[in-house]
Amino acid sequence: MAVTDSRGAAETSAAPRPAAGPPDDGRRRLGVPWRALTVLGSTAFLVGVWWLVAALRIWDPVFVPSPAAVADELVRTSTVHDGIRGYSGHLLHEHLWVSLRRILLGSAIGAAIGVPLGLLVGGVRVARWALEPGLTFLRQLPPLAYFSLLIIWLGIDESPKVWLLVIAAMPPVAVATATAVGGVHRDFVNGARSLGASRWQVTLHVVLPASLPEIFTGIRLGVGVAYTSVVAAETVNGVPGIGGMIRDAQRYNQTDVVILGIIVLGLSGIALDAILRWVQNRATPWRGVA
Repeated sequence: MAVTDSRGAAETSAAPRPAAGPPDDGRRRLGVPWRALTVLGSTAFLVGVWWLVAALRIWDPVFVPSPAAVADELVRTSTVHDGIRGYSGHLLHEHLWVSLRRILLGSAIGAAIGVPLGLLVGGVRVARWALEPGLTFLRQLPPLAYFSLLIIWLGIDESPKVWLLVIAAMPPVAVATATAVGGVHRDFVNGARSLGASRWQVTLHVVLPASLPEIFTGIRLGVGVAYTSVVAAETVNGVPGIGGMIRDAQRYNQTDVVILGIIVLGLSGIALDAILRWVQNRATPWRGVA
């Protein structure tokens, strides 16, 4: 009887347990509103603190303008008023589009250079020895360190601005790609080679897909670095452009325009990063899956 009971208990314990189902639909439905409410609440808190500091006039309004003053500038720079078109003859969305075009072009060229370079550095030992110090050197330089040199070489038109963003965006992409290539499991590579795959086939069909999630992360980082460099890129002949608008407003102590430009750059950066994250999730559905 004891043997039968123990056998039954063993069978019961060995029986497969039902897999955990998806989270409760009610909780999932509540997750989105709570997240949105948290974001809205934190934003409202920051704006409230800003409004309070401006209302108390702890600092002169020239230095700390009120949210209402910045909102007025949003309207003024987005419309034609008293015969004046926006800021410096360009509407706000035109400034933003020019800056985004520079950022996207510089980031795209930087990624187009950085991904093959990272594959080379991560996959070929001699290339790593030769190229890694140069990548590290570029990655450590602040944009203004070489912007003056680009102006001497290329003038003050679009070329130095775009190439500044290329140089800023390329190293993070290359480093992320090289790190991802170096982290590919050797069993995958050896398995492909044992089946007769050439070096090019291994790179194209094994190494590149395995590295793709980290490559996308590097591209997102590169775009972020380009965003932080656009104001520097537009310090010279940068109008139209958000960075040029900020720089020009700073000369005349138009702090409300400066803050407006910073907010517009930040919000557009959040939107662009969300788009890149969405593309990353769709292009690499295996990301995070063991």
